[in-house]
Amino acid sequence: MKFAALIPALNEEETVGSVVRACLECGFIDEVIVISDGSTDRTASVARASGAHKVIELQENKGKDFALNAGAQATGADYLVLLDADLIGLRPEHVRQLVQPIIEGEAEATLGLFKRGYLHTDLAQAVTPFLSGQRAISHKAWQEAISSHVGVGFGLEILLERFLKSKGLIVKKVFLSGVSHRMKEEKLGLKKGLLSRLHMYWQIIKVLFSKKPQDADK
Repeated sequence: MKFAALIPALNEEETVGSVVRACLECGFIDEVIVISDGSTDRTASVARASGAHKVIELQENKGKDFALNAGAQATGADYLVLLDADLIGLRPEHVRQLVQPIIEGEAEATLGLFKRGYLHTDLAQAVTPFLSGQRAISHKAWQEAISSHVGVGFGLEILLERFLKSKGLIVKKVFLSGVSHRMKEEKLGLKKGLLSRLHMYWQIIKVLFSKKPQDADK
């Protein structure tokens, strides 16, 4: 059973290194793949310097789902561990929490939720836990759920949640104590950050009120 960590990143030079190192020090991750999604800063070079096994550099910003799918296509690992590149406070034990229930046969997928991090991110995940970007899922499940539906951006979490429920797969929630992430407004400034957040919400809403993937294929 092999695990690959997929870390999509858009201009995350300040935090991507610590996320990579947490994966490398976890002990259960066989491959760390960073996908620089059109970054214009030092994201790719920092990822390499931090020890990432593969760094995929997309020349244009394609969206989170496209970036993650590029990473999934670049590995033959049995399971994919999805981690945001802007995480703050991520430690090796948090990554182990995401993979151990699968290794021990307790679950077929996991969902990581922030706890005792920033109040606003804790609250957001308490209200909408299914939107968390921290997950472990089988490569096979990813291929079935996402690969033929790339283009939904941040709506991919909705697709994953629907797929896991439709297949009756056991998903275990794990609480990542002390973990949070940088807010868009913090990274981009108030105006650009707010516009980026609204764009993210729009992508989520479009998928939330769209037909389920299996219905759209008929």
